[in-house]
Amino acid sequence: MKVSSYIKNIGLCLLLSVIITSCGSKKKTASKKHNQTTQQIQKPRPKVDKPHLNVSDYENMTVDPKTDVSGFESPVEKYIYTYADIAMEEMRLYHVPASITLAQGILESSSGNGDLTRRSNNHFGIKCNGWQGEKVYHDDDAYQECFRKYINPKYSFRDHSLFLAKRKRYASLFELDKDDYKGWAKGLKRAGYATDPRYPNKLISLIERYNLQEYDNIVLGEGSRKGSRTKPRKSKANYSSTPYVVKKGDTLYGISRRFDISVAELKQINNLKSNSLSIGQKLYIKKQ
Repeated sequence: MKVSSYIKNIGLCLLLSVIITSCGSKKKTASKKHNQTTQQIQKPRPKVDKPHLNVSDYENMTVDPKTDVSGFESPVEKYIYTYADIAMEEMRLYHVPASITLAQGILESSSGNGDLTRRSNNHFGIKCNGWQGEKVYHDDDAYQECFRKYINPKYSFRDHSLFLAKRKRYASLFELDKDDYKGWAKGLKRAGYATDPRYPNKLISLIERYNLQEYDNIVLGEGSRKGSRTKPRKSKANYSSTPYVVKKGDTLYGISRRFDISVAELKQINNLKSNSLSIGQKLYIKKQ
């Protein structure tokens, strides 16, 4: 009986030992899983490259693309309204005609709707070439070429200005009259900006069709051009002293087209400092 009792006691001890070991193993496993989960949650997010802002010229950019861009007849008109202020700021700072910047942007980005532009905010097709910021890859002259990516389209416009202003091969363009958009269009082709033989004509056609030279005039503060220019359009509007009341979807560009008056003149008559309008605002079409 004593032997039997002794064996039973040993058996109980072994059973308890197995149970305790098993519980400890489960606790360790659970603790290990908990630690792994905690580590996964606390794992720092990878750093995202910022735009290439180590050039001082990028600093203090205050003009952003307009967000209220509804009610336009075409993507081109929408593009002009959205980016005209930025193009004029670049002209003031870097002397690239606003008309040229806008025409190039329209052409290179398909009025902001091109695949590359939508993925990268790159409006001028500028390739990486030592770029330290984010990049995207796009089929162009070759398969999956590297292009610069921007967090905001305005940085693309600034990079376009720097691209032209800081390269010797474009230096001759800055010796032209600031309103000589035809000289600029032809000079860009000569300097190798584009390989398309019709590139200058495409830019000039866009400028003259949409009267982009008016934005050069706003910057220069002149009512007429000194360099190459188109003939002023004859006024067809039936002017009166009754002001036009701005409606939802109206833009300065659209109103100017409707009444056959330039945006520059419309802004001058109404003492407007920007292209922004508000519903119910009264605009006089011509001084009486």
